[in-house]
Amino acid sequence: MRIKTSVVGLGLLLAAGNAFAFHCGDEMAKIDKALAADPALSAERLAEVKKFRSEGELLHQLGRHEEALDTLSRATDILKIK
Repeated sequence: MRIKTSVVGLGLLLAAGNAFAFHCGDEMAKIDKALAADPALSAERLAEVKKFRSEGELLHQLGRHEEALDTLSRATDILKIK
């Protein structure tokens, strides 16, 4: 019974990780689209957005999806996109 519970728990954990992974790509695409539209931001704010975007992508690639989403959300907040 313990093994069965462990296997189910592991499966749920992996599924949650994949859900975060796919969501990261959506957030990066939103940021890229907003940046392509040449947002009216100061050079400093634009640099922050690009930094958060880059850091978010790196965290995503490292499998640290929750941290990636937190970082990417800082960029979307600056850009005022949902």
